[in-house]
Amino acid sequence: MSGRVILVGAGPGDPDLITVRGAAALARADTILFDSLATKELLALAPAHAEWVDVGKRGHEAPTRPQDEINALMLERARAGRVVVRLKGGDPFVFGRGGEEASACAEAGIPCEIVPGVSSAVAVPAYAGIPITDRRHGASFAVVTGHKDPGRPAQDTRWGALGTAVDTLVILMGMRNLQRIVDELLAGGRSPETPSAAIMRGSLGTQRVVEAPLRELPARVESAGLGAPATVVVGEVVRLREEIRWWEKEPLFGMRVLVTRAFEQSSELASALRTAGAEPVLVPMIELTAPTEAARLEALDAAIDALPDFDGLVFASSNGVRFLDARARSRGGDLSAFRGQVFCVGQKTANVALSAGLPVHVVATGRSDAEGLLAQILQAAPAEGRRFLLPRSDIGRTVIADGLRAAGARVDSVEAYCNRRPEVDAGRLCEELESGTLGALTFTSPSTVDHFVDLLDESARRAAGDCLVAAVGSTTAAALRRHGIEPDVVPKRPDPRALVEALSSRVRAMRAANEEVDPR
Repeated sequence: MSGRVILVGAGPGDPDLITVRGAAALARADTILFDSLATKELLALAPAHAEWVDVGKRGHEAPTRPQDEINALMLERARAGRVVVRLKGGDPFVFGRGGEEASACAEAGIPCEIVPGVSSAVAVPAYAGIPITDRRHGASFAVVTGHKDPGRPAQDTRWGALGTAVDTLVILMGMRNLQRIVDELLAGGRSPETPSAAIMRGSLGTQRVVEAPLRELPARVESAGLGAPATVVVGEVVRLREEIRWWEKEPLFGMRVLVTRAFEQSSELASALRTAGAEPVLVPMIELTAPTEAARLEALDAAIDALPDFDGLVFASSNGVRFLDARARSRGGDLSAFRGQVFCVGQKTANVALSAGLPVHVVATGRSDAEGLLAQILQAAPAEGRRFLLPRSDIGRTVIADGLRAAGARVDSVEAYCNRRPEVDAGRLCEELESGTLGALTFTSPSTVDHFVDLLDESARRAAGDCLVAAVGSTTAAALRRHGIEPDVVPKRPDPRALVEALSSRVRAMRAANEEVDPR
């Protein structure tokens, strides 16, 4: 096989701003060379076999690896026949040295594809409510790096001329030299009263913005403690921020929210939290793996071989679909041999089943849990004398299997995947809770609750009581109550986005009642 390199722009910070083509490139990567500014959440889009290499570049700070070494590593992997994704913050060709990396590929005869990204030059001001062009205030803009020292010879960056050449000036990587840059702009004739803003961690729930007249901006930035990464905007368009700022108005803006779900499954919940303005803090309390014990694999394989003999296939979670399908495909087959009825606990599970090539006949509605699904299976047709297959986890509940057996059915309940406890830095978790930096805690299964509680000391457990606690459904809520934790939020349907909607509604209600809501 011949390898290739794909330069992918990761966007300004929010992983949801990756392009569709960028996500597709990650999905077929063998090796990913990623910058520190490209969020690691994007790595969940890569296949399990992919190699991850942090090359550590953070703007003007010293890189973990020199550029020549990054180029050599990139070419080495591509020559070995691998698909190499070079994941870069923002856009590869906007002060990202993507041109140098593309040239290295061209010189080496390695195919290179460019996937543009959402540049922080336009996205970060947009998240601050600042359009870099607006016919009322500015029809032209320039983007410039502040990394170069403005005191060096004029051929580097002609700040004096640049300051009056365009209506809006966007400066990237300029925080270290901000005072000298502003001095040069003022000396070149830019009005000291020009509206200006510095935006730190733009597009994230931790975004901070400082506005000031140009002459006062460096002092205001220093006083507020802003640092890199940050984007500076100079121009009349900054006046529009007061009117159209939107990101800070999202219901969970600035709130740090603990996500305890398995890393591979956390993307939907994390995305919903980010959309509401929160900062997801991913600390997985469970890890889902395929079974490895011979006896369990034999039972699972026997069930797959006997698929034509089952009348019903019951999925109490999307994980059951994924792992059953993966095992079937690993043996050179698929689930198409099944001809009976397929029952799914909710629409998300149904969608995964459809993607696996299965028909879906019944989806639990209303109460989308094991009890609700059991009721709908029994309503669909008499269970007596019929044979059902239930792929489940090694710690899965037996509600459906017991109910079907009680109704006279034959039930094969097989372990399709295992629920493990990953390594968690308990000391750091307790410190986060005790310091009050977490505003809300989310739980999506009883096993996430059990592991979380087992990690806490008494002080951290008391501190957890000061957070908003959200459970995805009634079963998880019951697990919290068993540990003496009363959930504040339980959505009407057990779905990650419904959980975030319910959490947002709770925060809005608290604010409407003039209660203090600390976003932490």
